[in-house]
Amino acid sequence: MAEPYWNGGDVQLYVGDSREILPDLGITADLIVADPPYAETSLTWDRWPGNWPLLVREAARSMWCFGSMRMFLERGHEFTGAGWKLSQDVIWEKHNGSGFAADRFKRVHETVTHWYRGDWRDLHHEVPRVPHLGPDETRPTKRRSQPAHTGTVAARGWSDDGTRMARTVLRIRSAHHRAIHPTEKPVELLDLLIRYACPPGGMVVDPFAGSGSTLEAARLTGRKAIGIEAHEPYAEAAARRLAQAPLGAS
Repeated sequence: MAEPYWNGGDVQLYVGDSREILPDLGITADLIVADPPYAETSLTWDRWPGNWPLLVREAARSMWCFGSMRMFLERGHEFTGAGWKLSQDVIWEKHNGSGFAADRFKRVHETVTHWYRGDWRDLHHEVPRVPHLGPDETRPTKRRSQPAHTGTVAARGWSDDGTRMARTVLRIRSAHHRAIHPTEKPVELLDLLIRYACPPGGMVVDPFAGSGSTLEAARLTGRKAIGIEAHEPYAEAAARRLAQAPLGAS
């Protein structure tokens, strides 16, 4: 069995191919958060790890996966062929673009899809609440008058607590100004995804750990986490990040 490259107790980081390491660990987690190479550039690291949705499926029955529309259209059969069912998609709107093509619209978003196996009702799924910046919309209690033969209708009201359900389009600044990986995702975004699909105290697995942002977000929300990164220089940078990051919720 592989030994952790970095071990922080509830958070562990391994180096190697997740398709080999994850089955060998024999763990059962609550959630996979995957940000695989999209295979859309000529960069040496941007190569699709064939069949990974099948080879990681036993680790958890719930999974968020980052990608582009092109990626999911080309690789969707690998997800469905492995028994994954699509539940929803979320759009991450960046504050700046990542594309340089002059013959297309400027690309300022990425797609995040949620997949699951088994019965939906058996999985943790709780939409997180986010701050509402608009006016207070508290509605006073009102009792509607009804004819006697229809019975009494209960009084209705609503108190605005200053939050709303997170929406399917999330505008969050990217991490380019401080990123240690070219495709690093912001902790604020990962926080929402993890809170939605992993119960407090549960475990998150990231098979493409990169900069370690998923591991940091999991720890900050009080979850355990296991990350696997194929390239040791990024694993080293992620380990330094995790060693310096504050501890999460108890």
